[in-house]
Amino acid sequence: MAAIAPPQGEESGAWPLAVWGRRQLEGLGAFSSFTGTAFRNMFARPFYGGDLLLQMDAIGVGSLPIVVLTGFFTGAVMALQLAATLNQYGQIERTGQLVALSLVRELGPVLTGLMVAGRNSAGMASELGSMVVTEQVDAMRALGTDPVKKLVTPRLLGTIVMMFFLAIVADLCGLIGGFLYAVFSLGLDPRQYWYTAMQSLAATDISQGLIKPVVFGTIVAAVGCYYGMSARGGTRGVGKATTTSVVAASVLIILSDFLISRVLIGIFGA
Repeated sequence: MAAIAPPQGEESGAWPLAVWGRRQLEGLGAFSSFTGTAFRNMFARPFYGGDLLLQMDAIGVGSLPIVVLTGFFTGAVMALQLAATLNQYGQIERTGQLVALSLVRELGPVLTGLMVAGRNSAGMASELGSMVVTEQVDAMRALGTDPVKKLVTPRLLGTIVMMFFLAIVADLCGLIGGFLYAVFSLGLDPRQYWYTAMQSLAATDISQGLIKPVVFGTIVAAVGCYYGMSARGGTRGVGKATTTSVVAASVLIILSDFLISRVLIGIFGA
């Protein structure tokens, strides 16, 4: 049978673009169905509690050092940069306020999400992709075990729970980093730093800082597991799935951060 050619008169790039668009829509539908199935399995039996604890340890405890370092030095750098600007207007005592607002609302959750995505989304994709190409997943299906429930759901739930606490740790470490720089380099009063930092945080700021990690955790786990379970073509396919999962998770985190911020600001105000 002859190959189908693009309709006459169309631009040369129109046909490939339509095919690309259709594939992206199909992939989005498959990803949504995959994620929905993983969420539904949280409320079905059997519940793999042991696997959940292992994933929480690997994701949460394993990511703790990089999250602590990232949060601490982000807070210190913010205090360094903000102090130079605030000093021009005689408002250097407001350093703690701006560090707290920036960390809790934006930088803490986003940087935590990106760090966890780089570490764990790639790990999930490579681990599950290796199981797929070595037919371990097919063996699980043959034995009557749902691979999504066994492999994906514990990773999804574990990432959501631990991302929530990791973001809080990153915020605290950032505030401590800003505090140490503000006190020992800028000479600010310690009590004034913490007072202005805590007084500046409203309920809307804290809600943003707690909602975003839950969404970011869902993105990191769902994207990593989806590309891992979709890996084909041997070790080369596993490597491609690993790289793609990190890029996709990072882009989705940044995009969802903007959307969540816009919705919450529209509801609660600035």
